[in-house]
Amino acid sequence: MLAVLQCALARSRSHALALALCAASAWAFADDVLPLDQRIAEIRELNRFVPERALPQLEALETQARNAPLAQRIEFLNQMAMARHGLGHHAQSFALSNELIAIGREHDHAGALAKGLLMQGYSAFAQHRQGEAHRLVWEAEKLANTTDDIDLRVRAAISSGESYAEDGNLPRALERLQSAAALARKQGEPVHVVMALNSLVRLYAKMREPEKGFGLIDEALAAAEKANSPGRMATIKNAEYGLAIDTGQRERALRALQEGLALERSIGANKRVVVSLINLSDFYLKTGDFRHAASYAEQAVAASRPLNDRALDATAHLNLGQAYLGIGNVAEGKRHIEIGVDGYEEIGDKPELQTALVEYGSALERAGDLPGALQAYHRERKISNELFERRRQQAMLDLQEKYDTDKKQRQIELLRSENLIKSTEIDNRRLQQRVWWLLVAVFALAATVVGLLYRKVRHANAQLHEKNRELKQQSVRDPLTGLYNRRHFLEYMRALPAAGQPAGALFLLDVDHFKNINDTYGHAAGDAVLTTIAARLCEILRETDMIVRWGGEEFLAYLPTAPAGKAGLDEVAERILAGIGATVVEHGGAALSVNVSIGYAPFPLAVGQQQLAWERVVNLVDMALYLAKSHGRNRAYGVRGFADDRLASIDAIEQNLEHAWRAGQVDLSTVMGEREPLRAVNG
Repeated sequence: MLAVLQCALARSRSHALALALCAASAWAFADDVLPLDQRIAEIRELNRFVPERALPQLEALETQARNAPLAQRIEFLNQMAMARHGLGHHAQSFALSNELIAIGREHDHAGALAKGLLMQGYSAFAQHRQGEAHRLVWEAEKLANTTDDIDLRVRAAISSGESYAEDGNLPRALERLQSAAALARKQGEPVHVVMALNSLVRLYAKMREPEKGFGLIDEALAAAEKANSPGRMATIKNAEYGLAIDTGQRERALRALQEGLALERSIGANKRVVVSLINLSDFYLKTGDFRHAASYAEQAVAASRPLNDRALDATAHLNLGQAYLGIGNVAEGKRHIEIGVDGYEEIGDKPELQTALVEYGSALERAGDLPGALQAYHRERKISNELFERRRQQAMLDLQEKYDTDKKQRQIELLRSENLIKSTEIDNRRLQQRVWWLLVAVFALAATVVGLLYRKVRHANAQLHEKNRELKQQSVRDPLTGLYNRRHFLEYMRALPAAGQPAGALFLLDVDHFKNINDTYGHAAGDAVLTTIAARLCEILRETDMIVRWGGEEFLAYLPTAPAGKAGLDEVAERILAGIGATVVEHGGAALSVNVSIGYAPFPLAVGQQQLAWERVVNLVDMALYLAKSHGRNRAYGVRGFADDRLASIDAIEQNLEHAWRAGQVDLSTVMGEREPLRAVNG
């Protein structure tokens, strides 16, 4: 019954939008009937989903609109900029937004300024200038809030919340999106309600609170139905897909994707159709159904060609390449993946490029192409280091800014105290001149005031000290696991003396099949695995050992003093493999058993008489870890030393550790785990 009802609703919504899509042909007879603002309003929703159809209709109105009253001219330019943006014409969209800003300044029109800044923010984000995009959006929101344009205020609040979410400030993002939803509900405009709830659902998914997101789906779908908008209905279906796939509800996820795709096709929303086809191919990649994955990816590649969107085209090729590798067509798989990788390099999207290379390496490993997997691994590591350095520099700038702010605040408080003391002294002198017999009382009062001020300053300094201590603690700890973070480890190692260090060791661990855990059981299960492993490592290793959340599913342990005996490090590796392998993670009614792969080496580590820098030792340990993963996982490889004392040979060893090992240049030890990889028992 529900399926029949949904089909009927879809037909009625498609019919409503079909009438809107036919409006262009009707205008030949209605130019003298419909006012300009009404015609622009009819185009606006179409522009959101099918800009290639909206643009010709807007161009037909351009002469009239540019000579229209100010409000209509502003909205026309805004819709033209939005259409150009939707089609990837960023230069033209930017020029139109500049027109809006110029009009806003000329006429002191906050709405025009806000719309121009918003459009510039969207263009900057599309071109991967995220910081600039966020600044423009937040400036636009301030201006929008000074107007009575509800549509603008809702859109600006939503864009602001999404910008805060991208910036990592989830509490602020939640506050802005809830504010947008409250304003939309108060005004009762269903399109605004759908927009705000759609963004809220996606934010709850990012915050790992799926139950709150699911709680908004029905309200959002009802609002989309009330708006007679299949496009809005499709956006909610896509948000529902994200929640369902994160929580392991695969049937619901697939159903939401397919329903969303049907709605998008019904209105000719070509770009959104490509996104849904890519998501469908990704869904089947996660389930191991490579033939269905290839079919949807091939459709996505074909549909993306006319869209002038390099990112969509690159993603479609990546999925198609992975599907071909899964089928066994290695040559075609590699060709398509390289096309996708080239696309991400061309547009400069390094985070997506890093993710693509990780998936590329895993797919090649499954296909048995270990040299190709190793090459992809090296490329991903290089990008990872670049991104980490960029994040480290930004973190240092943020910390410095916070420190400067606290310092300025403390100086302000001290200046206030000094001014108050000076004021008291002036009053004292006047009182001394006027009434000598109150001298003792005045001095007592001044002493009391000074004492209170002194205690206040001490209290403020104590609070500042506590805040600084908390800030320092937050800056060195990983918020999920409570372990030290990578930045703290780097600072610690740089502070170590160059010589005279005791014999220690470095261990690098990677959770086996972690992506499969996230894909199968959801990101909340992945978080539970990481926190459990972190706690288990603290039990297995000594209190004096430094345990670090190295990044993603990787952990690093620095043992400042190595265990006694030649096989001491092997015993530590064996203890870690056994301890984590014996750990069961309870989550969502399933009991997950996980394993890790390990690379390790003594530190300091020398070649001949020359001691290797700690960064180079970490790189060797990283290569040993990759060797453990490529040889079956749930095992550890340790670098004991080198047969060749020439430092120049280290470069070749780092490029291909396995080859150097087989050639007798490196002495490796191997420790095998006792447990099979990931398995789950439903509770």
